[in-house]
Amino acid sequence: MLRAFFSSATGMRAQEILMDVTANNLANVNTNGFKRHQVDFADLLYSTAQQAGGQLTETQTAPVGLQLGSGVRVLGTTKNFSQGIAEATGIKTDVAIEGEGFFRIQLPDGNFAFTRDGAFRMQQDGTLVTGDGLILDGNIQIPENALANLSIGQDGTVSSAIDGQNTAIGNIKLYQFRNPAGLENVGGNLFKETAASGPAQEGTPGTDPGFGALRQNHLERSNVEVVRELVSLISAQRAYEINSRAIRAGDEMLSNTAQIVR
Repeated sequence: MLRAFFSSATGMRAQEILMDVTANNLANVNTNGFKRHQVDFADLLYSTAQQAGGQLTETQTAPVGLQLGSGVRVLGTTKNFSQGIAEATGIKTDVAIEGEGFFRIQLPDGNFAFTRDGAFRMQQDGTLVTGDGLILDGNIQIPENALANLSIGQDGTVSSAIDGQNTAIGNIKLYQFRNPAGLENVGGNLFKETAASGPAQEGTPGTDPGFGALRQNHLERSNVEVVRELVSLISAQRAYEINSRAIRAGDEMLSNTAQIVR
């Protein structure tokens, strides 16, 4: 009977983690470039009381076995990098990625992080930065009075009409990973490279194979589907309740056994 207690306890813990992940998805439903997480589960070890195919008699073998499970465990959380909706904003420094790829951001310590959030803003000197003031890789600086005619092409070319002439300002590159699900979330809409993700591979937007194109005046919204997350939330809640009922049922069975002994 104690096996049922422990199995149900692992189930309750697993559903708590699912609730936490689902709540985080819902909390970020309006976060630019946010990618929803899903929880992966696996069953725990089994104890075998009777082996399938085991010898019962000299002429008979067991067609099925008798195995008792130990519950469930959480394998990990997988990031879903499906495309979010590109929403028009009318802001010239907003850039959405249509397809695969990440912007590279320079951190204060000199290292790099990556993001799908293209809500860039200008510092006092015209440098394009994130909402947290982190510099977009390439150190693109918009000259004075160039914002009104600023153009960011699908291939990442940044230019503007200055004194009646189209002037190149810089280029925005994209970066891709062999296994983007292996990237580490560090907050602030940023990801960091890990051994699981593999090294970053640089490419030209809309030109190199496997890299998406850029769309100016747009932002990629979160790929969280509210209805789907609410269904997951309800499912986790019900599974938690059922596991708690299994513990209650086991307690009642032990209580009945104790009364028989008396």
